Amino acid sequence: MNKGKAALSDAELVAILIGSGSLNESAVSLSQRILGKAENNLNVLGKFTVPQLMEFKGIGEAKAISIVAAMELGRRRRAGEALEKHKVTSSTSVFELMQPVIGELPHEEFWIIYMDNSNKVLQKVQLSKGGITGTLVDVRLAFKNALQLGAVGLILVHNHPSGTLKPSHADKQLTQKLVKAGESLDIKVLDHVIVTEKSYFSFADEGIL
Repeated sequence: MNKGKAALSDAELVAILIGSGSLNESAVSLSQRILGKAENNLNVLGKFTVPQLMEFKGIGEAKAISIVAAMELGRRRRAGEALEKHKVTSSTSVFELMQPVIGELPHEEFWIIYMDNSNKVLQKVQLSKGGITGTLVDVRLAFKNALQLGAVGLILVHNHPSGTLKPSHADKQLTQKLVKAGESLDIKVLDHVIVTEKSYFSFADEGIL
């Protein structure tokens, strides 16, 4: 209260979430131990599941859920800030918008960002969700959404949980299929961006759209 939230360490912030430690350990000490297992990196902590957190003595289900919920709120805030702050004018802005949403997932998801003629985001929609190896995309649904929103452009985005940035043959085929479908409806596919935890690959930047 006296010094403000910025004065607190990561461990002290986590300690506030969990409220108390155990008989032999303070909340701050317990939080430091948890962060130590997470390489003192909040992005790594954000990947911990409830069962993983409950492996720490002093962390029950309720405390574990509080930590997971706080990490999720942080991710959603980042995504919301990107949406408010940026017109989508580059592949970097696509990465900033979508990395908090899909960059750290253990499975593949395919999203479409629908835009107006000023490159403002009308909506971002998850089109499909798959396993570790891939996902299926309904081209008709992609353009049905575009027509309903009055979108004039769209950007395809999906993640590679493996961390590889190289597009697969299937990625290239799907991109061309959507580009051709968009041409007949006068809706331009502006880019296809592959997102990983730390980086991205842009079809438009590489000249292969």
